[in-house]
Amino acid sequence: MEQTEQVTAMPRIGDKAPEFDAVTTQGDIHFPKDYEGKWVILFSHPADFTPVCTSEFMTFATMENEFNSLNCQLVGLSVDGLYSHIAWLRTIKEKIEFKGMKDVEVKFPLIEDITMVVAKKYGMIQPGESNTKAVRAVFFIDPKGVIRAIIYYPLSLGRNFDELKRALVAMQTADKYAIATPADWRPGDDVIVPPAGSCGVAKERMDNTGDMTCYDWFFCTKPLKEVADNNAL
Repeated sequence: MEQTEQVTAMPRIGDKAPEFDAVTTQGDIHFPKDYEGKWVILFSHPADFTPVCTSEFMTFATMENEFNSLNCQLVGLSVDGLYSHIAWLRTIKEKIEFKGMKDVEVKFPLIEDITMVVAKKYGMIQPGESNTKAVRAVFFIDPKGVIRAIIYYPLSLGRNFDELKRALVAMQTADKYAIATPADWRPGDDVIVPPAGSCGVAKERMDNTGDMTCYDWFFCTKPLKEVADNNAL
């Protein structure tokens, strides 16, 4: 009888981040327990010693302080071994110069996952793309260990790091102020006020908008100066 490989359900937005213990370039980690109270961007790359991944790691490392200032930790993963990770990161620091970035030291942990256990838990192995390499997955995990956003990229496409930071700031802003953010929102732009819960409230809002702009009863925006001051991109 033909045996089929057991498929693990991919985690979804709103799920608790799957737990795992792992060896990394910065020591052992217990995920997500070690990161309670912080946001985490957990991301995978296809392989060490590859050009697109090198450009991404240099960018992540260069921006690490920016993410840290937003209470966000970076954690990388590929299905390569620990010694490969260490050799690759040393090569990046000693030999690679790209877009003005050089002597770049990667200080955030990079997970060894040669058994692909973690990659499979998080749906980072996409058979249509590769059975042996993780796609460029990005998981945003909040301080309670809940997955808040997921972005997948194919092997050939490098990530947009302005968008990763923008998404993080937007989610933090939505949580803090109980608002939503419109298309292409950036800190300093108006935010969306939740729709009115009743016709009476909607009419009152339309009659007395104050600092709000209402396009209709269900679509009102307002400025949020605090975000512009504190989280400029």
